[in-house]
Amino acid sequence: MTLPPTNQQPSAHSRRSVLAAGTTAAAALGLGAAGLATIGAGPASAAPATHSGGAPNAAVDAAAVCTLFAEVTEGPYYLSVGLVRADVTEGKAGIPLKLALTVVNSTTCVVLPNALVEIWHCDALGEYSGFVGANGHSEADDGTFLRGGVLTDSAGLASITTIYPGWYRGRAIHIHIKVHTGVTVSNGTYTGGTVVNTGQLFFSETVTTAVAKLSPYSTNTVTRTTLSQDSIYGGGGAQDGLLTLAALGSSASSGYSGTLTLGVAS
Repeated sequence: MTLPPTNQQPSAHSRRSVLAAGTTAAAALGLGAAGLATIGAGPASAAPATHSGGAPNAAVDAAAVCTLFAEVTEGPYYLSVGLVRADVTEGKAGIPLKLALTVVNSTTCVVLPNALVEIWHCDALGEYSGFVGANGHSEADDGTFLRGGVLTDSAGLASITTIYPGWYRGRAIHIHIKVHTGVTVSNGTYTGGTVVNTGQLFFSETVTTAVAKLSPYSTNTVTRTTLSQDSIYGGGGAQDGLLTLAALGSSASSGYSGTLTLGVAS
């Protein structure tokens, strides 16, 4: 099998700020801005704070930052597996990552319930399911690990459990994402619908540096591309997919929550 190239080239970014104010996406999600030091929404702070565990708001309010989420390349590793599931790990080793992604209409900031948020990303060694070996490692490959998605709830929130991604040659650490509307879900899979956004999520270098020192990430001998070196990340923070990260415990090994509001042209 001919393996796809690992050095993806960017498509044109679409960036439009619709509503901006001083609060972050984490505040819009009700994660408790008081006492919560976040990483990713702006300049990296010295150390991440513990996740506050607050419940999400029913809607994104007028103080939230609401942007048209940047459209970028799908990349060469997409598989249309159609899995609907809240946990995509399939037992893959890695640092826990709890994603809380709120989908809103980028013009009105109204939340979108029943939108399917689909993700896919590489494991700690930089290998994608269905393409194992592209980053030089030999491991079991069922074609579905670290792939899947969930429908947003009435507050527009998609909650997905995965692991912190690893890295492969030529790319900074990232997660691919598609937002679909109008899908039909049956027996753990989806069909139909319309893709309204294809993008990528990115990670603070402060957190990534800490995670990269831990096993199994530390066994990945491929040179890591940093966020500033990446050919896809547009440098625009949240509107270009930079997650707000918060620690789930007292050390990096405990994992992180990752939050972001995704404005889509629904």
